[in-house]
Amino acid sequence: MHRRVPFVIRLTARTSTESEVEGVEIGIDPGSTHTGVAVFTESSGERRGRFALQITHRGGQIRANLAKRSAHRRRRRSANLRYRSPRFANRTRSEGWLAPSLAHRVETTLTWVERLARWAPLRQAHVERVAFDVHALAAGKPLNGVEYQQGTLAGYEVREYLLATWNRACAYCGTSGVPLNIDHIHPRSQGGSGRIANLALACVGCNQAKSHHPIEEFLACQPARLATILTQAKSPLRNAAAVNATREALWRGLNARLPTRVGSGGRTKYNRTRASLPKTHTQDALAVGTLDTITTHPAWVMVVGCTGRGGYARTRSDRYGFPRLRLPRVKAFFGFQTGDLVRAVVPTGKKTGTYVGRVAVRATGSFNIATAQGTVQGIRHKHVRLLQRADGYTHTRKEEGVSSPT
Repeated sequence: MHRRVPFVIRLTARTSTESEVEGVEIGIDPGSTHTGVAVFTESSGERRGRFALQITHRGGQIRANLAKRSAHRRRRRSANLRYRSPRFANRTRSEGWLAPSLAHRVETTLTWVERLARWAPLRQAHVERVAFDVHALAAGKPLNGVEYQQGTLAGYEVREYLLATWNRACAYCGTSGVPLNIDHIHPRSQGGSGRIANLALACVGCNQAKSHHPIEEFLACQPARLATILTQAKSPLRNAAAVNATREALWRGLNARLPTRVGSGGRTKYNRTRASLPKTHTQDALAVGTLDTITTHPAWVMVVGCTGRGGYARTRSDRYGFPRLRLPRVKAFFGFQTGDLVRAVVPTGKKTGTYVGRVAVRATGSFNIATAQGTVQGIRHKHVRLLQRADGYTHTRKEEGVSSPT
């Protein structure tokens, strides 16, 4: 056994020169909060899913921590303290610089691709490089050299963009879970264009009731909703902006490691819809790129949470940014470190039993273990045995299509 979580075995009965390995491919569906990864085999356009992985990013936490640090520093500079000369003029950013919260998404995804490449013979990667095909959205006629836009895929790019913009709900009444039509906010009969900023989603009832009426007349009794629709029609999505900002960097990082093929979000949805698969990050990863059919997919998904390896700071600050609590200078106690996967066998006492999970160490030797059933506190270090060292991630498992991990 090479690794326990995820479970990896190493064959020792033969060498690599004596083996014939077909190889596998990897599909990646980048996201702002979650990124889906699927390992599959493909033959003659037929894909078979072998392994599914969902990465839960902590970009929001990084952004909040940076904002908190910035507020503390700003307060110290503006208070009646010693004079500090301005430093903003000498700060430069290299070409292709990404904010730490965005760079984290790229680096975490590339880290797991490298890990999977060590554990399985990856030969090619597939990734969504663009969420929406801008040319398909803007063009009013078929484009030369783009074959899928003249076929059954036409319309998927616009609809996918509107579903993301309007949160898969009717713009006029807020109803979700029903068939939605594409409606022109300013009717075409009165000179409205087909540009994406003039389109919204409407349920069948609202679409028929609005008909050719201007939106100002249709929502005359709902001024608040009218203002919301007119604002949201042109407002950007924070998550979509984060994803679009990192797609290029992710593609470059993948292309430097593996031969990489790219696709769009509309193509991914088209493939997933044809295969009758539910909307999940891992299913989207399995449907990325050009393919004919998907025959099998994993029933279970490994959910990876980004926890980090702890902070460099050895103090805790008060609300003004000054240190108030001293932390230990070392992170390991009795041979264990917070985040290690351990097994504890307690023979006697109130906590008699066997516990497997992540450990939180203490200098006193009394550890806490987070198991699937809950956190068990006060386990002595002499009952604990190491299973796997901490690597900055938590590993849980969930059934495909189920939101809560187990």
